[in-house]
Amino acid sequence: MPAAPTSPPPCALPAPGLAATRRGFLGRHLLIPLLLAVAASVVLMAGNGDQWLADQIYRWEGSRWAFKDAWWTTHVIHRGGKNLSTLAGVLVMLALLRACLDARWKALRRPLLYLLLAVGLSTGLVALLKSMTQMDCPWDLQRYGGLRPFIGLFEARPELLGRAACFPAGHASAGYGWVALYFFALQVRPRWRWVALATAVATGLAFGFSQQLRGAHFLSHDVWSLAVSWTVAVLLYLLMFPPATASTLKEEPHA
Repeated sequence: MPAAPTSPPPCALPAPGLAATRRGFLGRHLLIPLLLAVAASVVLMAGNGDQWLADQIYRWEGSRWAFKDAWWTTHVIHRGGKNLSTLAGVLVMLALLRACLDARWKALRRPLLYLLLAVGLSTGLVALLKSMTQMDCPWDLQRYGGLRPFIGLFEARPELLGRAACFPAGHASAGYGWVALYFFALQVRPRWRWVALATAVATGLAFGFSQQLRGAHFLSHDVWSLAVSWTVAVLLYLLMFPPATASTLKEEPHA
């Protein structure tokens, strides 16, 4: 009895098919999220949504940043969150070392390397952008008891104001950087990808909201911390796992 015909493996797809797959992946995983980030920025930055939300938090805290030096925001979430993210990075490094030495873990080498690079690059890029954008934290602004006027992202900053480094949100990136877990799971355990993504986003939200309560960031700062982290994760995934070999081709209808 002749064997039933089977579909060709992903690597056998013709070039036009690979190009279409790549475009579809980029559309769903990069273009749409970036458009959402831009739309959110229009509301928050151009539409003064940032200030409106910060005003509510500031009034709720008694017209001061009551949680700026609180133990649970500074030590538990801020310092503890950094330590937790660092520990997670060390564990990934140790797992990668194990994968390089143990043939039984060989299949995890590239996914683990991807995860380590994605987290490191995204948090590093956020830190670089912070030093370049020169935006103040809410607690430094006259509107919230500080000494500086608000200077928008695309406005020229007077030199006499000194340096500022609050956009995008650095601490939130310690959580959002781990959105790369979505793509890591897509390679090793596709069913876990949404749980992995939800865990990373929830961590970033917790880090970001605690900083907003302290007066350290506006909401748009966190939006772009997530956008940068997600963009790095998507582009690095496509670089390290081309469509011809990536498991996303098999998962694409459900991703």
